Amino acid sequence: MAIRLVTYEHSETLPQLPGKNVFHSVGLFRILERTSGYTPFMLVAFDGDRPIGKLLCVIRKSWFIRECVIYDTGEYFDTDIKHDMIFDELLSYFTSRNKDNFFLIEFRNLTEPLFGYRYFRKNGYFPIKRLRVINSIHHTTLDKWMGASRKRQIQQALKNGAVMGVAENKQQVQGLFRMLKNYYSSKVFKYFPGVDFFTSLLELGEECGEMGKIFTVSYNGKIIGGSCCLFSDDTAFLLFSGGMRKSYPSLYPGVLAVWNAMLYSREKGYSHFEFIDAGLPFKKYGYRDFILRFGGKQLSTRRWYRLKWKWLNRIMEKIYV
Repeated sequence: MAIRLVTYEHSETLPQLPGKNVFHSVGLFRILERTSGYTPFMLVAFDGDRPIGKLLCVIRKSWFIRECVIYDTGEYFDTDIKHDMIFDELLSYFTSRNKDNFFLIEFRNLTEPLFGYRYFRKNGYFPIKRLRVINSIHHTTLDKWMGASRKRQIQQALKNGAVMGVAENKQQVQGLFRMLKNYYSSKVFKYFPGVDFFTSLLELGEECGEMGKIFTVSYNGKIIGGSCCLFSDDTAFLLFSGGMRKSYPSLYPGVLAVWNAMLYSREKGYSHFEFIDAGLPFKKYGYRDFILRFGGKQLSTRRWYRLKWKWLNRIMEKIYV
């Protein structure tokens, strides 16, 4: 039977869909619908009337470009049809409809770096190698592979009065957002969403199951650090984190922001903790050095890109393929 593909631009029109991958979930679709600067849509593949795969695509708008970002390569369900064949149909359909709509299309955070390689190339995408950093957090001793200096920093910060918590209301979320926005404003290539992403995660997260959490680090009642995670199957993904390390150097708020999220994720039964962006393998990256000190493992992956300008896309293909 031929695969039938349908595009859904509003979450309320989606049929009942199975799945565990948060990056292709109805819950995340609903959160992104309420986030300024983001427009999500979902492609669903059907075998007859039965859904067999889905792909959540996110349009991000800035003042000068429109780009479409997809995390991983979709989610697929029990079917006799091979998953890569379903992906081939989804990718070809998506690309033919959108190749001229966005300056950049990006597939990022691939869990299987080689999945769909020939289909990406067939549709004119080029790969750039990236790194992943993943911590195993199912051990009884969470700091088993953590460096001695990192352990000392955590102990000193807590001894000096820093308090770790979970955001429970809009006021806490807004306080953390202001701090993180200042932190990310200096990161030229980091895309930071508006406050409505975080407030929507707080409001809708519980309705859709525990999709994610927002963590805080405070001192004398003031939020000085924090982080945001999404949960998918057995893995917690750290989306954003930061702290006022220059103002509170002895409290290591950036360190506690990560440690707080790791502790919570382990307590809730998650097995792995992944940092969403660990940078390029051939370039020094201070953030990667920072997160590796928590004892994680560095793995290779890739991102796939397609540019609207054909001449520039061909140049990039020659460089990276």
